[in-house]
Amino acid sequence: MWRTLLPLIAVATLNAASPGQAEPRQIEHRYGITEIDGTPQRVVSLSFIGHDYLLALGVKPVALRFWYGDHPFGVWPWASEALGDAEPTVLYGDIDIEQIALLKPDLIVGQWSGMTESQYHLLSRIAPTLPPEPGESDYSSSWQTVTERLGVALNKRDEAKTVIDRLNARFEDLRQAHPDWAGQTAVVAWPPQIGVFTSHDLRSRFLHNLGFVSPLAVDAMSGGNAFFVTLPQEDLSPLDSDLLLWVHTGNLKAALDGIVLRRTMRSYREGREVYIDYNLTAALAHSSPLSLNYALDRLVPLIDAAMDGDPSTPVSSMVAEGVAP
Repeated sequence: MWRTLLPLIAVATLNAASPGQAEPRQIEHRYGITEIDGTPQRVVSLSFIGHDYLLALGVKPVALRFWYGDHPFGVWPWASEALGDAEPTVLYGDIDIEQIALLKPDLIVGQWSGMTESQYHLLSRIAPTLPPEPGESDYSSSWQTVTERLGVALNKRDEAKTVIDRLNARFEDLRQAHPDWAGQTAVVAWPPQIGVFTSHDLRSRFLHNLGFVSPLAVDAMSGGNAFFVTLPQEDLSPLDSDLLLWVHTGNLKAALDGIVLRRTMRSYREGREVYIDYNLTAALAHSSPLSLNYALDRLVPLIDAAMDGDPSTPVSSMVAEGVAP
């Protein structure tokens, strides 16, 4: 039914089956090319977020990789309805080849898994295995690319296109509704170190999709493709953007109070800070079609309040945490 081809060519194509058919198709990845024939029925997700994507496409995995949280089967609220009454096996810790073999999968999803080349070759002896695409790191693939590639692998190309088109259209509608956001700087950070995500991170990409841009000063500090940088307490200028999102931390008030120069920043004085709570922080970290829709539902009203040009407008998430200006 399947076979994995070794990386013998420099350039390969992504060939999908014709609509409604399950013809053989090839998917290029960082370790070579995987060929799939038929429609997979028993899918194992080794990706820490891969089950979100599978569920968005109507596929319930027989097993999924646990990341973090205390939700049933490791599935967060935005995906629980799609999971329904399914009870997938939860895989904890490192990739266990023997455990996966016992699950008898006919497709192994390995994007966002940290899978090594040696693990790939072992897993591909069990079932067709899908590592990240060429040129991407273990955890950098965009939600569009992951969705599209899974659509090909699962013989659900049309469904994947629909998911991508709908979410892209939602972002476009929000950009059209908020033209004043275009070109405004925005950063996501966590206290009290202070860590700031660069433009290469998924959280920043989310803001870019809404029209915001990352401050050049932050990327300049990264020295390349780093996903985050750490700022010294004595110079917060790279952080002082038009919109500042603080991610969840155990005691936000204590953490922010520990940033001595916070009150000198324009984002503080003008009420342009937004706190993203535990679930919102996780939703942006997953950055799947399901979690991004959840994030848009909850986060856009908070950004509206922060970006309305009136410092007196309360940002409800900041007020609830007792950290509003």
